[in-house]
Amino acid sequence: MIIDGMADRPLEELGFKTPLEAAATPNMDKLAETGICGIMDPIKPGIRAGSDTSHISILGYDPYKVYTGRGPFEAAGVGVNVLEGDIAFRCNFSTANDDGVITDRRAGRIRERTEELTEAVNSIDIEDVQIIFKESTGHRAVLVLRGDGLSDQVSAADPKYDGKKWTRVEPLDETQEARKTADILNQVVERSYQILKDHPLNQERIENGENPGNIILPRGAGAVPHVQAFSDKYGLKAACIAETGLIKGIGKITGMDIIDIEGATGGVDTNLDNITQGILDTAAKDYDFLLINIDGADEAGHDGNAQEKLEFIEKADQVVGKLMDLEDLYFILTADHSTPISVMDHTGDPVPLIINGPDIRVDDVKIYNERAASKGGLCRIRGSDVMNILMDLMNKSTKFGA
Repeated sequence: MIIDGMADRPLEELGFKTPLEAAATPNMDKLAETGICGIMDPIKPGIRAGSDTSHISILGYDPYKVYTGRGPFEAAGVGVNVLEGDIAFRCNFSTANDDGVITDRRAGRIRERTEELTEAVNSIDIEDVQIIFKESTGHRAVLVLRGDGLSDQVSAADPKYDGKKWTRVEPLDETQEARKTADILNQVVERSYQILKDHPLNQERIENGENPGNIILPRGAGAVPHVQAFSDKYGLKAACIAETGLIKGIGKITGMDIIDIEGATGGVDTNLDNITQGILDTAAKDYDFLLINIDGADEAGHDGNAQEKLEFIEKADQVVGKLMDLEDLYFILTADHSTPISVMDHTGDPVPLIINGPDIRVDDVKIYNERAASKGGLCRIRGSDVMNILMDLMNKSTKFGA
């Protein structure tokens, strides 16, 4: 179970505690007390991991070889049948003014009816390239370009911060394919604004005092990678329960079964009761491995809202409590990266980790947080160590040497 972006840095407003340290987490603490703890660098020390690269690493794949960009995973996760040669992007529905300035990168965290905007964007027709656009959860979406002579060596349109103009996409190398792809993307962004600015849904949002989703901003370009199936790599039948298209896509590209959960938004308003029941139902089936991602703490971190993050961690603790009666399993609880309130973005700080289950060498750690876990028996490991440790505990690893 990966609580996305849960780890943090100490905050003066919380008495120089992190949100995890300040939160009431009796179930996580119990898991720590009866398990073995440590801290983990999702990729390696000091590297600011994305949710995608960290999950890839934790699953035992080399992100420096497998990761071509976020787009292909996001696209696969929302149900687009990506093909070899496709170039995929993750996108935001965002809010822009007539000068091209992005006033809200997440369009008021739009939640509903984005499929209506998607239908409008899919009317864009450019040259000999097929435009495939699909909404994901909330303000998120994916864009796939399908055709000859394309490249993933292009920059992003997303300026990363509100108050800046959307960034014209540029080729990252001198090839004709990169220039062609950059030109197509710029046309897509411009046309999306022309199509969406007067869309009835956006007019309705403006009337209701909400920011419209009147432009799409592609980023995370990538070509579809070749990845060894998780079942072939480890001999485990696996399922993925995740909220966002990105993590579902990682599960799908690695060959896991995807378990969709109604009401899973990827935000602090997600339906944790449904997620909990989905985990319990899936655990009762014939699976050897579950990858679970719960995302709300990361959203609160990006928003710089300490109280919201603290409260979401406490809600996630209740999920952990309802799963602790499951028997005959190894329960690994961690985060995929730190998203400190003070930074409002990912950092390279290590994250806490617990492994609980049969025959564990229980250490002296009694509570679960960043500083307490650092005193645990696992010491400091990398994300790429997790599956090796798990396979050994499950007695499914092979001996190296005689």
